[in-house]
Amino acid sequence: MHESLRPMLAACAAAFVTTLPLSAVEAADASFDDTAIQQIHYPPWFKDSFLDLADDAAMADEAGKQGLLLFFTTQGCSYCHLFIQKSLGNPAIADRLRQHFDAIGLEIFSDAELTDFDGNTAPVKEFALAAGVQFAPTLLFFDTAGEPLLKLTGYYEPERFQQALGYLIDGAHEAMSLRDYLAQQAAAGSPAAAWTLPDDALFEPPPYALDRSRMPAQRPLLVIFEGADCARCPRFHDEVLGDPDIRERLAGFDVVRLDAADTDTPVSTPSGARTTAAAWFASLDFTELPALAVFAEDGRQVLATDALVLAGRMQNSIGFVTERAYERGWNYQRYARSQALARARAED
Repeated sequence: MHESLRPMLAACAAAFVTTLPLSAVEAADASFDDTAIQQIHYPPWFKDSFLDLADDAAMADEAGKQGLLLFFTTQGCSYCHLFIQKSLGNPAIADRLRQHFDAIGLEIFSDAELTDFDGNTAPVKEFALAAGVQFAPTLLFFDTAGEPLLKLTGYYEPERFQQALGYLIDGAHEAMSLRDYLAQQAAAGSPAAAWTLPDDALFEPPPYALDRSRMPAQRPLLVIFEGADCARCPRFHDEVLGDPDIRERLAGFDVVRLDAADTDTPVSTPSGARTTAAAWFASLDFTELPALAVFAEDGRQVLATDALVLAGRMQNSIGFVTERAYERGWNYQRYARSQALARARAED
């Protein structure tokens, strides 16, 4: 990668609000199979770009638009396909998005040369990696000056995606975080149904002394944040944590479940910081539940997401950690792609 590209992308990655949500029930209907290999076809209204972002931004500005949307996907990605079909396929959402942003579809692993807002060039795959694109789909919003506005990762069901667009289009992003905005929207709507966090022998009991900075642990650590208003959590417990193969593989992890609203119970994080579950949840830039954070034996965070995670993505996440793919410089999506290709070869 061109060295002058790194500072810009590092700043972008830090400036983006990172969130990987999905709102519960409509997130994926019962027929959604997250292990299915899907062909990705962008909507016809996506922009045909020469991958010169400054030029694309200038054209968006001339058209009176707010900026650019870079929509990162990868072939075979079931979550990307679901996003395109359900959310981008919603005519009202598509019209609102097109009115305010020019959308450009990008393959995460593409070797095509991209020129950034400062005129530096690099392959799309290097741009994506430096911008912190780890999961597909990932949406990066920029204003017409090339400043990052928002990063959305994972599948957003239509209502939730409408809210994220409103956050940008109505200017709320200038005054508050996406987390606060979504909480404000939730408070103004119908109250969420209460859900009792179930006991499970899989979870380590308190005290939550998770510090690994002084002495490495014997096993990786999975931290699951949940809450009483978590609409996705019952499905996560039934289909993911209830899967016998997943439970067997998680026997090789220390697994801790924390209440994201708990401001009282003390927690010592893997880095040695003293905090509470609620403060730790907020510091990880999560906005949705359940949220997962995975740490290596030495306390390094190697994976974090509050995107939709069904059984297939959970299996890949476990493999990514147990096979130490992160030590090879891989991100999650590269590992998931390798698994999809292996499955495809096995089916031939």
